[in-house]
Amino acid sequence: MTVPLSLDLVLVPVDGSEESMEAVEYAVAIAAEYGADVHAVYVLSEDVVRAIEDGAVDERDVAADSEAFVETVREHAADAGVALSTSMAYGFSTHIKTRHPGSVVLDTAEELDADFVVVPREPVSGDSDEVLAKAAEYVLLYASQPVLSV
Repeated sequence: MTVPLSLDLVLVPVDGSEESMEAVEYAVAIAAEYGADVHAVYVLSEDVVRAIEDGAVDERDVAADSEAFVETVREHAADAGVALSTSMAYGFSTHIKTRHPGSVVLDTAEELDADFVVVPREPVSGDSDEVLAKAAEYVLLYASQPVLSV
């Protein structure tokens, strides 16, 4: 006998890339199908974190850029009738050796008690600014939730 999948919260990490927007589309579709909510966590890359810590970029500018992307995510979820919550996290730390994009995604999933995770697959471009490319394999290996890599 097959037990139906029950979902309350789908987690989708985003980084402003096209690949992360595609992951959002899948996360929203899954949430709509199962009557779940979506939480999008915007994960900042190592370059951005270092620039903020060094004072090379203003944290408010980073927040504004990420909020513009999250607004697109918000609109997509609203169009599908899916409730969306958001957060932002540093995907790297100069002080905590074990903090990296994959651990940030899994920590967020555990903190929010997410039932399902949708992660962007490593992009073909290999662009180092696409922080979630580094997280996908880690999440696939260590997540306790079901994971869809798109």
